[in-house]
Amino acid sequence: MAIITLTSDWGLSDYYVPAVKGAIYSALPDVNVVDITHNLEPFDLRSAAFIVKNCYRNFPEGTIHILAVETEESIENPHIALKVNGHYFIGTDNDVFSLVIDEDPYEAVMIDVVQDTDFFTFSTRDRFVKVAAMIAKGQPLSDIGKPYELKEKFDFKPAVYGNWIRGIVIFIDAYENVVTNVTKELFEKVRAGRKFSIKLCHGNYEIEEISSGYQDVDMADIVALFGTHGYLEIAMNHGKASSLLGIERDSVVDIYFEDDKDSSSQENTLF
Repeated sequence: MAIITLTSDWGLSDYYVPAVKGAIYSALPDVNVVDITHNLEPFDLRSAAFIVKNCYRNFPEGTIHILAVETEESIENPHIALKVNGHYFIGTDNDVFSLVIDEDPYEAVMIDVVQDTDFFTFSTRDRFVKVAAMIAKGQPLSDIGKPYELKEKFDFKPAVYGNWIRGIVIFIDAYENVVTNVTKELFEKVRAGRKFSIKLCHGNYEIEEISSGYQDVDMADIVALFGTHGYLEIAMNHGKASSLLGIERDSVVDIYFEDDKDSSSQENTLF
């Protein structure tokens, strides 16, 4: 049985979700449709990419993932289908896919499939579903379009200045836990076994240890840990870190190692 996932910023109060599901079931009566999320903020490509990136591998290989955020097609942002790690993705090349697949090798095509209506504002229902049905029925990507190379990756990398790292917040979840772009691999590489200090909100808050769980600290205390996504996460035990600490997406998080805090003049290295 084919599996098709849906990720969108439509919410659940309009007709968009049931219309797309109806189109899918009309084309593939035995398909299993899974909602990843429809509660994204409008046009929030970065959150869409983060969520899909951190869950798609948990589905069986062969799963088809439709990303329905900013789907209107243009010369700069064509409709594409791609295969990576045994999974298929359908959507618009508006940077979202390059954020999802990292550096993994992929096969991609620019979709050359006529959509089912003369309207161009509901591509997911009128075109993406048609492509998903083709893939589910075993048609290769070469039947869907010509080979395509994703646009240059648009990403937010942490910076290393000598003995300190400057990261930014890339995602805030429903619990208001704050996820940075600092990976455990980078953190440990720069740390090299040294003591450290994580500074938030221009130094108003400071954390000097990494915990393994949220309840490793007292109620309402701030905790730093590496989540299952592999990134440094700042949270509050039974509290809302984002709003209570005044941290938003793109807020700066600095990590200093030992006492060497005067290395900001050293060359900036991006990882």
